[in-house]
Amino acid sequence: MTHQLSNPVIKNLVNRLRASHIDALRFRHIVHELARLLAYEALKTEILVDQTIETWQGKEAFGFINEENFVIVTILRAGLPMLESIGALFPNASSGFLAMKRDEKTHQSVLYYDRIPECKDKTVLLVDPMIATAGSLCDALSVIEHKLPKKIISLNIIGSPEGIAILEQKHPNVEIFIAQIDKGLNEHMFIMPGLGDAGDRSYNTTEPSK
Repeated sequence: MTHQLSNPVIKNLVNRLRASHIDALRFRHIVHELARLLAYEALKTEILVDQTIETWQGKEAFGFINEENFVIVTILRAGLPMLESIGALFPNASSGFLAMKRDEKTHQSVLYYDRIPECKDKTVLLVDPMIATAGSLCDALSVIEHKLPKKIISLNIIGSPEGIAILEQKHPNVEIFIAQIDKGLNEHMFIMPGLGDAGDRSYNTTEPSK
């Protein structure tokens, strides 16, 4: 199931990302904010567990999210700012990393690094800014599903209708929370109007000269 967020604050932040003059530091800062807002929405029904803590008036029990039940997984490198942001919200959660590269001719992704901790019976928060063809995200979900988590939630900033449809078809049990679904893909399989390459814009990297 896909949930597109409608809050005007979120739309405002997404549209700020589209501006080409935004520098890498500001780009990452906006991604941080969007990641938190996505997490707030995705976890609004999470059950709190009572935990006794020491307060200024002595010991008392309060409700807390069971952070140890979360595994935050990102697809390198564009998802790193999202992982940093959500990791700051849940410092006791585990983090996992997948590295994939898209073949620009076939538009298929190739997995070359898998560093995901134990996630059996846990909730996996998969963070990736963009869903274009959904190739890399589907491959990542296949890897994670084989590790038998209790639930997988995908947090994404921007996507295409085509990519969302493929994702829902191949992984119907995954809940998708996305800030913005754009018009579609162009002939090069880039999201339109989109915001460019999120990884390049986050870290000021470009293709090497040939």
